[in-house]
Amino acid sequence: MQPLSDPECRPASHTGGGTPGVPRHLLRSLLSPTTLTGGITELALVGAHVLMYPLGTRTERLRPDLRRRPGDQPPAVRALFATDPLAARVPVVLVHGLIDNHSVFAVMRRSLRRRGFTSVCSWNYSPLLADVARGAADLGAHLQRVCEQTGHERVHVVGHSLGGLLARYHLQRQGGDRHIASLVTLGTPHQGSLLAHLLPTPLVRQLRPGSAVLQELAGPAPGIRTPVTAVYSDLDQVVIPTSAGRCDHPDLQARNVLVRGVGHMSLPYHRGVLDEVAATLAGLRQPRTEAPAAAAVA
Repeated sequence: MQPLSDPECRPASHTGGGTPGVPRHLLRSLLSPTTLTGGITELALVGAHVLMYPLGTRTERLRPDLRRRPGDQPPAVRALFATDPLAARVPVVLVHGLIDNHSVFAVMRRSLRRRGFTSVCSWNYSPLLADVARGAADLGAHLQRVCEQTGHERVHVVGHSLGGLLARYHLQRQGGDRHIASLVTLGTPHQGSLLAHLLPTPLVRQLRPGSAVLQELAGPAPGIRTPVTAVYSDLDQVVIPTSAGRCDHPDLQARNVLVRGVGHMSLPYHRGVLDEVAATLAGLRQPRTEAPAAAAVA
């Protein structure tokens, strides 16, 4: 992984040559090897995910493997938990996005377990969900059950797309700080998405920029101790503009991580993203209120 700070926003310009009305830098960006590779990978993963989708319709049970300890793992795993060996035992709950299920986390779930995390499970919410607050409350009830089952007071949450927004709403508006030790979002429309204007369902309307739900999340949120890491991509086809995947709330311990050339559905599968998630959950990434030089994948 290479250090990378957030991209500069420069005004678009078009000077001679190329396609009329289309900035040269935009054409170069769309035709770059990174973008083309990312687009092809995204299409392939979408096709594979469609085939896997039926396997994720049933609710997954949490099956902690308490026999596995960081000291029994390969050196890379032991190094991951060198500063906090107990971090491996904190439960990890994965929350999928809109019109999806836990099959999207097939690779991430296996990756986290191989890296030493002993308790990893996914949560399915109803495909008929029509309200962010309702979904967030259901997530909160599930997190409480996981805490009771494992004996831990708090758990890690990784949310893809809408799943990240449900977790953030629970964190900010429903007292989720008592259950969530850390939150990582992948391709979550923290500031909404212009694409949400294409589908006028009650839930999707809440994902439009400036919606009542997003204004509620933009309000004051003092005293929250849970660090938030927002992973967003410059090739996200769902979160538009892609910068809307950043979490810039002044009251949150937010850290934004830009990855390049990774599509929306590819985020939970990408090796660089998996590395970042594992390092964050292991406590190797320190939250900051300002966007830092971030680990990114070109």
